[in-house]
Amino acid sequence: MAKKDVIKSFVLRVDAETMEAIEKWAQDEFRSTNGQLQWIIAEALRKSGRMKKKRTEKIKEKEE
Repeated sequence: MAKKDVIKSFVLRVDAETMEAIEKWAQDEFRSTNGQLQWIIAEALRKSGRMKKKRTEKIKEKEE
């Protein structure tokens, strides 16, 4: 298994108000709560320049 294919799990403590907002957002986006959290983290990493953009995202930016 390649390094990027490894999935790690961990416990995340979130206050009730934040969790409710995340769950609502996930429903609005038709994602699971876990999927929404993964998306939020990935977006923050990309926007901060700490994770490379995917090729499809680069293509979309050029088209706009």
